[in-house]
Amino acid sequence: MKKHIVYILLCILSFSYAHAETIILRTGARVKGTIIFQNEEVVVVRDESGARFQYPRTDVEQILSDEEAAAEPEVTVAEEEPEINVSKKASILLEVFGGAAVVPNEKAGGAAGVDFLVGSHHIGDRHLFIGGGLGYHGLFLGADKYNFLPVEVALRMPFTEQKHSPVFGVALGYGIALSKEYTGGIYSGVDLGYRCQLNPKTAVAVVAFSQFQQAKINVTLTPDQMIPGATFVNKTGRNFVVAGLKLALYF
Repeated sequence: MKKHIVYILLCILSFSYAHAETIILRTGARVKGTIIFQNEEVVVVRDESGARFQYPRTDVEQILSDEEAAAEPEVTVAEEEPEINVSKKASILLEVFGGAAVVPNEKAGGAAGVDFLVGSHHIGDRHLFIGGGLGYHGLFLGADKYNFLPVEVALRMPFTEQKHSPVFGVALGYGIALSKEYTGGIYSGVDLGYRCQLNPKTAVAVVAFSQFQQAKINVTLTPDQMIPGATFVNKTGRNFVVAGLKLALYF
C-alpha cells in the first residue's frame, strides 16, 4: 500500500513539473514557472516560489516548454513587480465624425470632419487620454460652406477600467477660419459614448457628440433708408452648433 502511495505522489510531482514553462520577455529577461492564465492581452505566471507575475502579451517574446528550455542557459527569475503596464506611453487619437449643423434660428445643414490628437494614453492606473492637436471641420449650410481648422486640447476618460466601458470627453480650443469671408473663434465639444480596449495600446470608441464654434461672417447690407442704392459689408457674429456621431481610434 505504501509503495502505491509513493508512486502516486511521484506521478503528481512529475505531472506538475512537466507543465512548467520558460517565459522569454522582449527585454531578454527569463521567468520559469507555470502559466495560470493567459489571453490576448496578458500572461499570468506563478514561479517556483509561488510568486505571481503579470506580463502584457506584447512584452512576451516566446514561451518554451521544459524540453525546449533544456538546452537554454539557466533561467534568471525576474524581480517581483506588482504589474507591468506598457500603456503609459504617448498615444495618437484619430477621430472622424459626421452630423448636422445649425445656426440657431437661421440655417441648418450638415457637417463632417476629422481630428488628430497626440497625448498620454494612460495616467496612473487609468486609461485616461489628455492631449492636443488639430483637425478639419467642414460645415455645409445650404449654399454656404464654412471650413475651420480647430487647434484644441482634449480629454477622453472611460468610466471603468474594463475592456468595454462608457467614455466621456471634452475639448476646448480655437477654430481658425480657412476663408477670408469669415473669421474663426472659440471652439468646444462634448462626447459621450462606448469604448472597447482591444489591447494594452489600442482602443476604439463610438460616441455621440456636440460641438460649438464661434465665427464672424461678412454680411452685405443695403441700408436704403440712409443712402439709397448703397451697400456695405459688415461682420456679424455667428454661433455654429454641430451634433452627430464620431468614430475614434486610439493607437
